[in-house]
Amino acid sequence: MDLIQIIVLSLLQGFTEFLPISSSAHLILPSQMLGWPDQGLAFDVATHIGTLAAVILYFRRDVVNISQAWLTTGFSSNMNHDAHLAWAIVIATIPAGLVGVLFGDFIEAHLRSSAVIAISTIGFGLLLLAADRLASEHKNMIQMTLMAAFIIGLFQALALIPGTSRSGITITAALFLGFHREIAARFSFLISIPLITAAGLLKTKELVEQAAVVDWASIGLAAGLSAVSAYVCIYFFLSLINRIGMIPFVIYRLILGAVLLIWFV
Repeated sequence: MDLIQIIVLSLLQGFTEFLPISSSAHLILPSQMLGWPDQGLAFDVATHIGTLAAVILYFRRDVVNISQAWLTTGFSSNMNHDAHLAWAIVIATIPAGLVGVLFGDFIEAHLRSSAVIAISTIGFGLLLLAADRLASEHKNMIQMTLMAAFIIGLFQALALIPGTSRSGITITAALFLGFHREIAARFSFLISIPLITAAGLLKTKELVEQAAVVDWASIGLAAGLSAVSAYVCIYFFLSLINRIGMIPFVIYRLILGAVLLIWFV
């Protein structure tokens, strides 16, 4: 990968990882339209590290409070809210983890086509529109039950289908369950931490096993750019979401999906 590819793809990964617009749909566009080669495993590891660093840094206080509460009261009968939230995050992570282990190879082999990405981008965009228009938005984070977390986790498993958008589908689920937009987004970002960590560790293991030569300068640049862009994305998304709603993202998804259908299918 040359310098332009690293910059463009790293910024795309960072900006789209946490927006409800599908990072996979964006990463396929420059590669297919400009004839760029696959970014490779080392790049994937770098951007996973970058986006993980961004979300942990942004939610550092929440991460510390939730972790401490889980370790101190999470296994007792007098759990506080943070410990309960820790269990909600764990439960929401399980479905995607199981589906990834059981069907990851099948999805990788059969569902990474341009047609699937385009249809998923449009279809799940319309589902997000329905959630945004029909949701009552009356619940806050204290009302995040373990059952609600599990339902959101089931929706999160759908994000393994390219074009779905992990943040988009989990926010959709939370909105349907009646949570405020900002709360839906915050919970979506929090439950991304264990999944991005697991995916990053798995890809790191694969990279080590390949024993390939790694361009550490490129890796560092990709990680840094994806971290900065992801942090900026999270900051502005949470600042604006209650004012702008999901409609701009839905419109963007429909246009993007149409472009993918016209260009590649």
